[in-house]
Amino acid sequence: MSSVHRISREQVIYAMSRDNPPVLSVDSGERLLFETCDCFQDQIVSEDTPFEGVDWARINPATGPVFVRGAEPGDVLAVDIEHIEVGERAVMVTAPGLGILGDRFSEASIRSMAIEGGQVLMPGGIRLPLRPMIGVIGTAPAGEPVSCGTPDAHGGNMDCKLISAGHTLYLPVQVPGALLALGDLHAAMGDGEVSVCGLEVAGEVRVRLRVIKPEAGKPWPLPLLSTPSHAYTLGSAVQLDEAALLASRQMADLLTQHGRMSEVDAVNLMSIAGNLQICQIVDPKKTCRFEMPQALLQQLGIAL
Repeated sequence: MSSVHRISREQVIYAMSRDNPPVLSVDSGERLLFETCDCFQDQIVSEDTPFEGVDWARINPATGPVFVRGAEPGDVLAVDIEHIEVGERAVMVTAPGLGILGDRFSEASIRSMAIEGGQVLMPGGIRLPLRPMIGVIGTAPAGEPVSCGTPDAHGGNMDCKLISAGHTLYLPVQVPGALLALGDLHAAMGDGEVSVCGLEVAGEVRVRLRVIKPEAGKPWPLPLLSTPSHAYTLGSAVQLDEAALLASRQMADLLTQHGRMSEVDAVNLMSIAGNLQICQIVDPKKTCRFEMPQALLQQLGIAL
């Protein structure tokens, strides 16, 4: 394997912005290893940590950003996620007003759970398999800075459980160098993230970055996620139905612009073979994804 650039967890940002100075510059095709804090920046050290003492200005730190030489506005940044390693302990919180079920609680609670043997140990002896994923990953937006806690067209806090090892995330390049940053690892998380968090954990992520120059007149619907079996368009908006509509429109654009399908045939195919799914419903903007099988995309000449 070629050399890997390591980026310290001490080098973090709390908003994605074109004005953030890069911590590293790399060429397209290079590999990087991002060290990450958990979403609380490791402020919660045990179940006895006072919840009211958590500094919410330090939530969702993202390691970076990284300047990718040759990446220009209008390009696509492909992030090949090669490996995710999580720490030995994860935390979760519930509290009044947090998540969609916050009305069920009268006080805040913290749970600290051990990770061993590829499993997380929950109270009551429940064991769950690890499914490590990246909650926050994005490039700098062209306009105003966006908090790392908010998802949007640049990526950000999409909390999509499929942004995981072996998969490729395609992100828009809106500023020179792209300025990629990532963090907020989860040892596991379900669709919706209903409590307001997943199994929040520190860790390391190894990726390979590739700059793609799109064909003229055929913009990519981004963010776009590719797995061996499926492709997903991702949409984030304040209202859940708006996010669902955006993710669906993005997939329709992929089919019509890159697969040369008619609008009628594309929408019919989506209704027959596609799946509209929720990523998260608890952030300032909600995130949905639209799933299509790679086998069908390949029939249309769409190779991801």
